[in-house]
Formats: sequence, structure tokens, C-alpha cells
Amino acid sequence: MRLNAYLARAGVASRRKADELIKAGRVRVNDAPGELNTFVEATDVVEVDGRRVSPQPLAHVLLHKPVGVVTTARDPHGRPTVIDLVPRDTRVVPVGRLDADTTGALLLTNDGELAHRLAHPRYGVEKVYVAEVEGEPSDSALSQLAQGIELDDGRTAPARARRLGPSTIELAIHEGRKHQVKRMLEAVGHPVSRLHRSRYAGLDLEGLGPGEWRALATHEVEALRAVTRTRRSRPG
Repeated sequence: MRLNAYLARAGVASRRKADELIKAGRVRVNDAPGELNTFVEATDVVEVDGRRVSPQPLAHVLLHKPVGVVTTARDPHGRPTVIDLVPRDTRVVPVGRLDADTTGALLLTNDGELAHRLAHPRYGVEKVYVAEVEGEPSDSALSQLAQGIELDDGRTAPARARRLGPSTIELAIHEGRKHQVKRMLEAVGHPVSRLHRSRYAGLDLEGLGPGEWRALATHEVEALRAVTRTRRSRPG
């Protein structure tokens, strides 16, 4: 595997931070300076600042993120993070982000390749949200959401939208733009007052209360891998 992925699996740093360590000359492979394009084999010896490191076992965790918790490994403002809620010997990082005021399904893992595919828009991983909004969206508003909304960074792909209550909308999208659901609903005249992600890549939160988590079963991990084996064509 590539050196930055190896360091991420070893719990040293994220891939991006690992690249910085490599460029700073702090990483050696078989007693030679590591390079950004270095590939590591099972028998290679990798050291960071003179300390040998090795990959940790793969871990895949589903968290019911509560409100007020930030989706990052550490927060300079001292706010609680999703990492604080998942006490594990194996280092995991969140796949994508949920806003601090958004609750719901969040995957954390040290499986870099799978995380990359899940987060990449080309694979069209489905994310389902339940939004409580201001006002009562009309059938026309739901139709606009389903067909795609013109935002400042381009038109959104078609989505699935349905009414769960007078002011409650379920919206399923296959993209991951920043604040996308909030921006889509605001664009049709119904700002979000509360947002919850009920499903992510087919995983739901059954049995998990806010702040609780569980390790994924083997068949669930295999299902995630299957979801990301085929690129999804963007509907025209």
C-alpha cells in the first residue's frame, strides 16, 4: 500500500498529515527516506521519527452523532468531537462530515480506501435525511427537490423527496456538498430548523441512541464494499 495509507492505518496521522510527515523527512522505509510515491510491502520496516510503526486492524464503526458534537478528530475550541464518543484502541476517523447541529448516522473507520470511495461523489453513496423545516412545503417544492435545485455551486442531482408530516421532509441524496440539504431546502423557501441523517449507505441507527455506537458486522462491511465497486452515473 502507498506510504501515506500505511501511516494512516498505523494510526500515525491522516493521509494528508502523513504526506506532510513524509515531505518533512520524518519517515524512513527500510532505513531509507520515504517518498510520497513509496509503496510499502508486508516485510518492510517503517519508522517515524525513529520509532517503528505498523498497521492496526481494520475497524468500521457506526455512530449516532448527537447535537453539539463536531465531526473532526480534534477541535481547537475545545468542543466535544465524534472521536471522543468512540473510545477505541484502534484510531478511526469520520467519513465525511455532519454539522455540529445535525444528528444521525456517521461512519468512522481506518479503512482508507473504503472511506475514500464512500466519500467520493462518483460512487453515488445514498444519504437519507429527515428535516424539520419552516412552513409547510407544497407538492411543487417536493417536485423541485426531486428534480434538482440550482445552487451557487451548480445544479444538484435528482433526489428522492417525500413528506413525512406537514413540516417534515425526508430527502435522499447521492452527493455530499457542504450544507447541501440545508441549502436545497432554503432554496425552495423552507429553511431547516432541525436535521437528522437517518441512513448512510444503507446503514440505519436501529438500536443506537444519541452518542451510542457499534462496530459493523462483517456482512455490513462487505455491503459497503459492494456499494463502492461500481461508479454511479449521474442522472441527466
